[in-house]
Amino acid sequence: MNMMQTDVAILGGGLAGLTLAIQLRQRNPEIGVTVIERRAHPVREAAFKVGESTVEIGAHYFADVLGFREHLENEQVRKYGLRYFFTEASRDIDQCVELGVSRLLPTPSWQIDRGRFENFLGEQARALGIRFEDGAVVRAIDLGVDGQAHRIAYERDGATFEVSAPWVVDASGRAGLIKRKLGLAQPNAHDANAVWWRVDGRLDPNAFSDDPEWLQRFWPPDRWRSTNHMCGPGYWFWLIPLSSGSHSLGIVCDAKMHPLETMNTFDKAMAWLHQHQPRVAEYLEQSGHALQDFLFLRHFSHGCKQVYSGDRWALTGEAGLFLDPFYSPGSDFIAISNTYICDLIERDRAGESIEMRAGIYQQLYFSFYENTLSLYQDQYPIFGDPEVMPIKVIWDYAYYWALLAPLFFGKRQGDLALLARLKPAFNRGRELNLAMQRLLRDWGDRDPERWPAIPEGLLLDQYALAWCRDMNGALTEQLDDDAFVARLQANVERMESLAVEILARARAARPELDAHVLSALLQGCRGAPDMLPAPWCATAQAAAQPAAIAAL
Repeated sequence: MNMMQTDVAILGGGLAGLTLAIQLRQRNPEIGVTVIERRAHPVREAAFKVGESTVEIGAHYFADVLGFREHLENEQVRKYGLRYFFTEASRDIDQCVELGVSRLLPTPSWQIDRGRFENFLGEQARALGIRFEDGAVVRAIDLGVDGQAHRIAYERDGATFEVSAPWVVDASGRAGLIKRKLGLAQPNAHDANAVWWRVDGRLDPNAFSDDPEWLQRFWPPDRWRSTNHMCGPGYWFWLIPLSSGSHSLGIVCDAKMHPLETMNTFDKAMAWLHQHQPRVAEYLEQSGHALQDFLFLRHFSHGCKQVYSGDRWALTGEAGLFLDPFYSPGSDFIAISNTYICDLIERDRAGESIEMRAGIYQQLYFSFYENTLSLYQDQYPIFGDPEVMPIKVIWDYAYYWALLAPLFFGKRQGDLALLARLKPAFNRGRELNLAMQRLLRDWGDRDPERWPAIPEGLLLDQYALAWCRDMNGALTEQLDDDAFVARLQANVERMESLAVEILARARAARPELDAHVLSALLQGCRGAPDMLPAPWCATAQAAAQPAAIAAL
């Protein structure tokens, strides 16, 4: 057996494992890092892995923390935001509600061809002196305790190796090597399934219409660069462009409303699309795009009992936990977890006891997970509601940009003294969000036949909301501690104002919501009617909104 030593052994050389290795080496050029990856490199482009869409935290991590902006700009697709079409059973896409941005928001994000990106990351890792053992299979893990080294046995090219390391990190994805060994798997109540496939060529939503006004109401008129969501009751369908010249497609659905057995083959998935998104299905069949792959996953969302240990092991990426792809948070949680792990390793190497800090970081990480899970769990039934769901999307953006995103951009996720000052703001944001998710669920809990009349072809332009642009653009501002605390407190006050306005609209639409739990939380708070101006107030019930806000 070939024996070797390293400072950090990372099990898994996918997105989470390679970015962690690179981040460690960039911050500590003297540290020894070994990555053990099952797949041989280079990997296939396009039909490789899902998790292709980034949002602000993950994009910032790749572009600025790791310094790969040039690769993203030149080798990946600059994303035109998240875009939503409320098009259940409709062939007339241009007559349905569309929510998106008419211009690029200030803080960028990208669509990631995972194969192309992970090949690049592998090259960068080796250039930094990281030992990248691709095409290797882990055979045994012996976790040390009380300061003893961990030992990992693996096979590569017919030979057996053993690596000894003070630190071991599981980044093996759903294989969950350490999670399985220690029995750390923890289910959650978000019961959703997914099927996905990739096809050759570009799919352009602009092909869904020949109406010149509809085609040109964005600039540039590049809907294809968005993460496009075709939404209906209990599901959404994604279209994501890949820089290698392919397109990623997938159905994500509530398991009870749309059983996996109705879509777990390509033919079944296409039949399902013909029923729920007929215009998309017809376009896919007419355009002649060759099928590259087809996969499915049952109950994809999961938690974990522990991700960081004072015994010098950690879990990151899907080896730890996974939420839901609707808002593309996968890379965000990789960024947050990897940064916590880097900090723990550095403190440990400097001689600091990390037991308490590992527990605090885990508590914070789990709170981010639980608060984000509330955006999805039990909410899929309202996903097709063209009145309620756009309001939910805007609220969810505001919550993300108000607290979690600034914390990571501001490099303060591990600043315990500052986090203590921010605890009231985070607690207030959490209680507002939980009550808001309940309100949205109660408001949208109705048969689609009772959805209100919405003007045909309604455009809800996120870019036109000045406060929305401001919150997004403010993420990159560098502030001192006092200014940072004041910014997040102001963000929570903005959430309160938005909540007042949303509650007023919900009451106008459904008077039985008058005594909703959110009402008590908003006593003494003032609304701001300009936060959701026309055409966001396009339904008949919205006419009563100004008076309702005044009543609050």
